[in-house]
Amino acid sequence: MTERRIHAPRISRYLPTQGTEFVSVEVLSGIALLLAAASALIWANVDASSYADLWGTHLTIGIGDLAISESLLKWVNDGLMVLFFFVVGLEIKRELVEGELRDPRAAALPVLGAFGGMLVPALIFVAFNAGGAGSRGWGIPMATDIAFALGVLALLGPRIPSGLKLFLLTLAIVDDVGAILVIAVFYTSDMEPMWLIGAAAAIVGVLVLRRVGVMNPWVYVLPGVVLWVCTHESGIHATIAGVALGLLTPVTRGPEAGPLETLERRLHPWTSFLIVPIFALANAGVVLAGDSLERAAGSAITWGVIAGLVVGKVIGVSVFALGARRLGIGRLPDGVRGMQVIGAGILAGIGFTVSIFVANLSFGSGLLDEAKIGVLGASLIAGILGAIWLRAVGRPSVPPIPEALVPAPESDGSR
Repeated sequence: MTERRIHAPRISRYLPTQGTEFVSVEVLSGIALLLAAASALIWANVDASSYADLWGTHLTIGIGDLAISESLLKWVNDGLMVLFFFVVGLEIKRELVEGELRDPRAAALPVLGAFGGMLVPALIFVAFNAGGAGSRGWGIPMATDIAFALGVLALLGPRIPSGLKLFLLTLAIVDDVGAILVIAVFYTSDMEPMWLIGAAAAIVGVLVLRRVGVMNPWVYVLPGVVLWVCTHESGIHATIAGVALGLLTPVTRGPEAGPLETLERRLHPWTSFLIVPIFALANAGVVLAGDSLERAAGSAITWGVIAGLVVGKVIGVSVFALGARRLGIGRLPDGVRGMQVIGAGILAGIGFTVSIFVANLSFGSGLLDEAKIGVLGASLIAGILGAIWLRAVGRPSVPPIPEALVPAPESDGSR
């Protein structure tokens, strides 16, 4: 009973409950994300100059030497997206403390599948771009967009066992961990030691507040802002501050919601329905004119991203997860078959949000468009192929008939 009580809040977001179809925040945010991306593409191709002018507008926040001046696009990517990565940090912390990542045997397959799903796409991209101008973008095809992937699963309805949703969810969270580490280690500029010391001091402040038992989330806002500013100025990408704060958020056990649960519940809708769609609106506006499509068609970057996400993801996830199962390292969730794991691997090729984010860190404007076209094309292909595959190999889930409703066998009077 304890196991079920711990996992119920986590799983119930994504599964039907009590015979009523419960649509998750992530699934609905996938729809919002799709609309925002489509709007960006239409806007950029109808009036490219107004699109570029808006997101290139500079905005200054602060006073004197403490002011930060960035384009609106940079404020979205380096500022608003901190909240997205903060919620990612909360999700990771929850999974580590009381979710699937707490049980090594249950977590083994999605964790190893995620590792393969990061390694193989990166190697494929490098094979296309080794020694070329695009070699820096090897981290682009490593990511999985959880909102789009779970949205596709939702469209397939009862054909998809609940365990497969949990498998893909855990895989995507581990994917996020990998992407965060890649951003922190490989996509940083020259670091400023004094600002790093300031960031470390802010983290110490958060730890002290935790130590003395402060549970009011608002108290952590000031050290959080200080941590973001110091991280931004240090050369480490500012979104890492959001992840760090998420991982430092205290978890309390008991009937009342603690800081982590409260923050996750309040911020998740904002990041899902406002921040991530704004990110898509600001970043998915690629001009699909003849010249750009022609460059993309002959670009090693574009094809490296497509091959990495569409081919590399399914190979990496399937080989590592099913290979681990064959070796007895872990077990698949109840009701999930090997062919469905392959389908989850195909859907993991929907990179979108984090893939575009890493593309922004990798390239300037010219090569960036080639990478974005690859991400958009690969995500569309992976979503369609994943849906077709899972529909073909799946079968509708039929709930068991309660024993009370099962007719008793007729008696012929004999003993």
